[in-house]
Amino acid sequence: MKWAAVIVAAGRGTRLGAPKQFLELAGTPMVGWSIGKFASMPEIAELVVATEPDSLDPMRALCERFASNRTWCVVQGGATRQQSVYQGLRAVSDKCDAVLVHDGARPLVTLDDVRAGMREVRHGRAALLATPVVDTVKAVDLESLQVLETLDRGRLWAAQTPQFARTTELRAAHEAARRDGVEVTDDAALLECAGVAVIVVPSTSENFKVTLPADVERAAALLA
Repeated sequence: MKWAAVIVAAGRGTRLGAPKQFLELAGTPMVGWSIGKFASMPEIAELVVATEPDSLDPMRALCERFASNRTWCVVQGGATRQQSVYQGLRAVSDKCDAVLVHDGARPLVTLDDVRAGMREVRHGRAALLATPVVDTVKAVDLESLQVLETLDRGRLWAAQTPQFARTTELRAAHEAARRDGVEVTDDAALLECAGVAVIVVPSTSENFKVTLPADVERAAALLA
């Protein structure tokens, strides 16, 4: 299969004081790590980055720097992650049979894990990287903060990215969500709603999402 990679890098980085996709980690802007990794994979024919309106030109410069050997484009993202992915999918050509969606704030994903996710994809079947939940998880009433239920962590996994699917199936899932007014936090949930089987692929790397200042320091140290 020919693959496309859609990287979502449209966050404003309010908790870090600046757009986090451009924060320097070991000498490279954060999203540059993901762009470079996917551009190095012969399986990936196209690369699309969805970003903030003010970041379009800087992001194009990064793609030129790290993905000059690939067909790439930069598109304006939406108000939510889901809307940004939708805009990215619209830019993927029909030549690509499958697509992976990755958060630009996860710079530590490994190529071995990406390829493990790719191998699971076929008609009616998608995949995502994830790790088992190790903490005890409570369902809580949002007003009183009273614990309502303790969930069985043996059945719980923390979703990561990339998330992988056939291009036609992920597009159809997004179109259905727009039609029905469904808003979720990841693409796997949309695929589940559309009746596509989603397989968990255990992540073997430090594939955490850089969100807080401590995450920046940790990621920079690992990448260095």
